[in-house]
Amino acid sequence: MHTGFANAPVAAWIPPALEVYPEQADPSEHWLDTIENLFKRAREPLLDWSRRRELLRRVQMVNDLEHELLSLSDDQLELRVRKVRPRIRLGGYERSEHAVECFALLREVTRRKLGLRHHDVQLLAGFAMLDGSIIEMDTGEGKTLTAALTAAAAAMAGTPVHVITVNDYLAERDHALLQPIYRYFGLTSGVITHEVEHENRPAIYASDIVYASNKEIAFDYLRDRIVFGGRPRNLYSKLRRLSWVGERNKSSVMRGLHFAIVDEADSVLVDEARTPLIISRETDAAEEQVWAEDAFRLVNAFVPGVHFRLIVEDRRIDLTADGRDLIAERALIMGGIWSNRVRREEAARQALVANLLFYKGEHYLVREGKVQIIDEYSGRIMPDRSWSDGLHQLIELKERCQVTGRKQTIARMTYQRYFRRYRRLSGMTGTAREVRPEFRSVYRTAVFRVPPNVPSKKRDLGTRICPTLVAKWQAIAERTASLVTEGRPVLIATRSVNASRSASEWLSASGLEHTVLNAEQSAEEAEIIARAGEAGRITVATNMAGRGVDIKLDPAVIEVGGLHVILSERHDAGRIDRQMEGRAGRRGEPGTTEKILSLEDPLLDLVLLKALRRPGRFIGPSAGRALFTAAQWRAEQAHSRDRKALLAQDRRLGVLLAFSGSAE
Repeated sequence: MHTGFANAPVAAWIPPALEVYPEQADPSEHWLDTIENLFKRAREPLLDWSRRRELLRRVQMVNDLEHELLSLSDDQLELRVRKVRPRIRLGGYERSEHAVECFALLREVTRRKLGLRHHDVQLLAGFAMLDGSIIEMDTGEGKTLTAALTAAAAAMAGTPVHVITVNDYLAERDHALLQPIYRYFGLTSGVITHEVEHENRPAIYASDIVYASNKEIAFDYLRDRIVFGGRPRNLYSKLRRLSWVGERNKSSVMRGLHFAIVDEADSVLVDEARTPLIISRETDAAEEQVWAEDAFRLVNAFVPGVHFRLIVEDRRIDLTADGRDLIAERALIMGGIWSNRVRREEAARQALVANLLFYKGEHYLVREGKVQIIDEYSGRIMPDRSWSDGLHQLIELKERCQVTGRKQTIARMTYQRYFRRYRRLSGMTGTAREVRPEFRSVYRTAVFRVPPNVPSKKRDLGTRICPTLVAKWQAIAERTASLVTEGRPVLIATRSVNASRSASEWLSASGLEHTVLNAEQSAEEAEIIARAGEAGRITVATNMAGRGVDIKLDPAVIEVGGLHVILSERHDAGRIDRQMEGRAGRRGEPGTTEKILSLEDPLLDLVLLKALRRPGRFIGPSAGRALFTAAQWRAEQAHSRDRKALLAQDRRLGVLLAFSGSAE
């Protein structure tokens, strides 16, 4: 999808790039970095205040220019754009006067073309991202339009821009909305989705602005590294490119890492950072089935506490000495690969993990005889992903599915290393403050808080703790029935497919008509969301109703108090709770949220013994709320450790983009 208006200004001849594939070198690590980060954190409030003053000054300059641009005819405005482009191309977007004029023109063109005018807070956020910051904007504040300011300004200066979203749907939606604006300024734009064939991607990446999901763009980069055989060397790459004339399938598809704008930055840069990206080839399925059967046979007589220990907060299993001895005894009989101690013990651990830590309806679904992974953060199916190290094959055997071949790694990288290589990295999200230190230490980016355009009217009605799951679902059904009689729409947020089924069963038993949105009903997502704001509508949803979802309210609903969100569980990360609560009270509309939880919720496994969960025995409401807070904190710390360990492993072993064991 390479686009451009026929009447767009013709760009002057541009000499070939000095670098074939520009990107930023990995930042060096030093023991003094921790001390440096502490000093930066200490002076951050002062720097934030000073920077805010400068950005507000730019916003005021845009407002001053707006009065002049409003008086221009359409032809005069187009002429003004033609004159501005060469100045920005020569001077760059870093010069504040160029950025100000560019933003003023973008605001006026957007108003005339789309009927939408950028608010001052959107201008503020756009300037902050242009400087390379992660901005925190409340949900419903118009992050899509905000990104257009930064993307167009950088692209007009000749910098290729990648706008990165969390899925293909959002990439296509945002690109379709903003494409007329880009074309007016003579900018080409395109969108990369899963359906775009490899041979068509280089033409799209040649666009000034490219929209793509984080998965698609990161894997394209990884495939390029396979082509280069490691980090691209400039002269060598130019010589190879000359020899690839007429053979585009052998060349790279991207043209470097210049400027990235990451939508839902905390999800992409933090949550996804726990899972490495891997390109692989498949092994023999029949051999994998035999291996999986033998692995389960190793542990079929294991006793918890005797042969292994379950570490819940780290989702890890440790073998005891007795467990290792029992495995060794069985391996003597089985022979072959099981004679290797490391391989047999790792297989045993994976078999226990598959049995004890992964559940159908929570971590995966079985569809048409295939195991499909559910993304724990978005609630969506990931049909083209599989677990590594034989775990996927073990779960397939556990669910009596046909065992597939294991994926052998050809190339591997982490999201952390990938995004750190952009020469300028910016992003936007509604939930950044909780991970501000991680953005600073890992990505060297600051977090900038942008106030809402209209003060929020959303009210939090607090937390109710029920002793059992039965009491919780009964309370949710009763509360929902009460709200529906008032004409309020209700969104019941659940963590998993199984939890959404439980909610649906209780609502049905109470005679409450409702719709369910989870990974099993993903095809009806748009229709369900479109009706979720109707009076008296009840929607049960997993995290699919969180990020990027805008529930439009009927006028009558606004009059009676807006959307009511009930969180039936707290997530591993408080940011996800805030995203779900952010479906209510958007753009200054009224709305309410509350949490109805149970002492039997799985999150409390991290901090609470089962014996203490007996109704009314030791735990009151206040103590219950404190326990949930402690459990969530422990989960967040465990995930943070996972991300740090993954990044440390990359540094220590030098395996970023390692190809068949060859370091980069």
